[in-house]
Amino acid sequence: MCGRFTLRTPLNLVAEQFFITLPGVLADRPRFNIAPSQPILAVHQPSGGESRQGVMLQWGLIPSWAKDPTIGNRMINARSETAHQKPSFRAAFKNRRCLVLADGFYEWQKLSNGKQAWYFHRPDHQPFAFAGLWESWHGPGQQQELQSATILTTTPNECARPVHDRMPVILSEQDHDAWLDPDNPDLDAVGELMGPCPADQLARTAVSSHVNSPRHDDQQCIAEAPTEQELF
Repeated sequence: MCGRFTLRTPLNLVAEQFFITLPGVLADRPRFNIAPSQPILAVHQPSGGESRQGVMLQWGLIPSWAKDPTIGNRMINARSETAHQKPSFRAAFKNRRCLVLADGFYEWQKLSNGKQAWYFHRPDHQPFAFAGLWESWHGPGQQQELQSATILTTTPNECARPVHDRMPVILSEQDHDAWLDPDNPDLDAVGELMGPCPADQLARTAVSSHVNSPRHDDQQCIAEAPTEQELF
């Protein structure tokens, strides 16, 4: 799964890389420990060939038919293999796909004496995009729609496999347009974009339990920590 991630890169550089205008008043501060239910920076593209849009979405997808928005707490991830079939995700998979912007993510390795946190990032620490789905929800008495998103997961590559049996789908830059296009009728081809990224595009760093608490959002979250656990 993917339950925490980072976006430390200055937002002006993120906007330039992903060809977006940043939404509204956005605090340009590094995020070291983005957690479920928090706002996340994403990119989606309206129908009809309009340009990409940078948007803030709540992490945890709330289906349009949901009666209770707390369902989003259980929808932070969607399995790429079945998202096109699940009632909660299939409409979004068809024409509400998005890029969730990040520059690293965390996974926890189960050990006999607890869990070891690992930070995954590109070797050059550049930002990248998770494959995401987004929805709009308009609850009773609510004046504005609430837009939310989920991050798709896939089988792990060789870098992530020793730590966890799932990893987020990280899209190749050349696949961003095809993924975002809401008018793309070839959903089988879209589905083929959701495999694990090449292992050499990721590096991993053991980090301390400081990251375990979502209240911690600082440089210490990604600081390398000693570990006696060998990965094979």
